[in-house]
Amino acid sequence: MSQPTAAYRGRTKYDERKSRQYQMVKAGKHLAEMRLVDRAFALIPQNHRVLDVPCGGGRVTIHLAKSGYNMTAADLSDPMIAIARENISTAKLNCAVERQDIEKLALADKAFDTVISFRLFHHFPTPEIRQRAVMELSRVARKYVALSYFSPRSITSLKRKLRQAFGGKKSQKFSTPLFEVEGYFQKAGFQLVRDFAQLPLIHTMHLALFERAGESKP
Repeated sequence: MSQPTAAYRGRTKYDERKSRQYQMVKAGKHLAEMRLVDRAFALIPQNHRVLDVPCGGGRVTIHLAKSGYNMTAADLSDPMIAIARENISTAKLNCAVERQDIEKLALADKAFDTVISFRLFHHFPTPEIRQRAVMELSRVARKYVALSYFSPRSITSLKRKLRQAFGGKKSQKFSTPLFEVEGYFQKAGFQLVRDFAQLPLIHTMHLALFERAGESKP
């Protein structure tokens, strides 16, 4: 099988400089995003083995590990992997960090109880890439997949559309309506549990929790 092509910037842009810049998250933004993660994970048992992909610098991995989850981190960018390992070590945690391609995960079916993919889906420009990623996330998840996405029904998304309509720079961040995200997961055998957002019509980022269809036990 041929390797997926680099069809979007997020796949290749995180060199050493960009990866270091990505770590500069304002404290308030970080806390708000981790609260969003906590709302979804309030429905997930703490004995779950969780894969965080892509892990970036390990923010979600570290946060959930401190909450008691058995975390594994993975990313495609070598600089991100190195930074995640540094941050996890500094936090005095023992979490494996692997190199993995979200479009073609080198992992067994149902290798983890839960998979979280945070702040990547909005980089995917086409339905084909979105479906491919969702199929892989769902394949390696025994029970749950938590996926962040950008909703088109927000002030931020509207501003991006207006800026582009009036000749501004085309955004590399792609919004996706929830019904479309649900469709990708339905094809993978998963169903929506709940969709979370800070303030739905103001903040563009949502975190949707999906469950393997037909399963009701943790």
